[in-house]
Amino acid sequence: MAGKRTLVDGGTVVLMDAEGTILDGGAVLIQGDRIAALLEPDAHRPADAQVIDATGRLVIPGLVNTHGHAAMSLLRGLADDLPLMTWLNNYILPAEAALVAPDFVYWGTLLSSAEMLKSGTTTFADMYYFRDQVAQATIDAGIRAVSGPIVIGCPAPDFPTPKASLAAAAAFMERYQDHPTLVPSVSAHALYTTPLPAVEAAFQLAKAHDAVFQIHTLEDPSENATAREATGMGVVEALDSIGVLRPGTVLAHGIYLSDEDMERIAAGGAGIAHNPQSNMKLGIPKAAPVTAALAAGIPVGLGTDGPASNNALDMFGAMDAAARIQKFHLGDPATLPAETIFRMATMGGAQALNLHDEIGSLEPGKRADIVLLDMQRPGLTPLYSVYSHLVYAVRGSDVDTVIVNGRIVVRDRRILTVDEGAVMEHARGFGDRVREVMDGFQ
Repeated sequence: MAGKRTLVDGGTVVLMDAEGTILDGGAVLIQGDRIAALLEPDAHRPADAQVIDATGRLVIPGLVNTHGHAAMSLLRGLADDLPLMTWLNNYILPAEAALVAPDFVYWGTLLSSAEMLKSGTTTFADMYYFRDQVAQATIDAGIRAVSGPIVIGCPAPDFPTPKASLAAAAAFMERYQDHPTLVPSVSAHALYTTPLPAVEAAFQLAKAHDAVFQIHTLEDPSENATAREATGMGVVEALDSIGVLRPGTVLAHGIYLSDEDMERIAAGGAGIAHNPQSNMKLGIPKAAPVTAALAAGIPVGLGTDGPASNNALDMFGAMDAAARIQKFHLGDPATLPAETIFRMATMGGAQALNLHDEIGSLEPGKRADIVLLDMQRPGLTPLYSVYSHLVYAVRGSDVDTVIVNGRIVVRDRRILTVDEGAVMEHARGFGDRVREVMDGFQ
């Protein structure tokens, strides 16, 4: 394991290993882009390592955001307080058709990457257009991204047809096959927007490259009826019929899953991206069956969804919402305890993305994706339970330091990889263009 050595020393280290180990006063030794060792409080410290003093900090695995549309930060707040299909069909899709271009995607993705890094997310799964600009923005920001080609059954901003998108997709997959932070993925938007043969073609591309496959699944109650009209099958049965439900497939939302659907998903090994804040904000009158999915052995991760529908990318907020909505829905305060929720935001997300051998916990050999939280704050004092604070009290603004792939990308709450002021200035410029276009729709 080559490269310089860095020692994150003196904090409360939350490993998120199978045993749920916490090392109070422990240390994480990083060598190059990997975790080399976890050190007990009284263990010998190497003298040649750069030291990051973690005193008064929680040291946690980087958070894993399993679903989103990062460039839509430039559409945040454009249309709110609307039903899902009205929001999508009357506002978002027309706005995207008029506005989304390579520069829009690059700067929107860079803006979201900065927001995510500064709030403790080190890996996110993205589903959006102009794959090359998404990739470049995440590489420039230094965040780990699961992203790549997307197909949708209507003309998209980047390609007019699914066939055209897929024709150019193999080169992208090969270009980033072994990239240290860009994990190639293929997405199909959803069965209600994309014909099953196009979904299958997208999935086969992902399968050929052993890549993550992403698709919106049962976010709205109308989806099963639409799928049956087109295929004679419900959504999950149709996906199962083409082999989609395998490890590394991420089903975004999964609100209207039946018991039979969950049996199919559990048997195939696919994962679910649970997006509680977006679901609640869009007025979806049902809580996703997260407790039942976990009991069935399905990997469940947390997501923020896009910043146009949430409207924030803070995974600590997603954790808090995920816990509360299940307790409220089931009338049981003991359901989904804090440690389970935090595991969903770390190892659960890594498992849903089939990246659990690389990220999701602080264990020797894994990628050095590490977040330090400043606990010396009024809202976090005193500390009785680490997991309780992580889920119910900590917010993204408590993040102090972020390391991705062994590289310090946030220090003292300041992002080191991009000029944050310049990014926001570009975003404001795009905001002016968005206003002009939307005024023309009125």
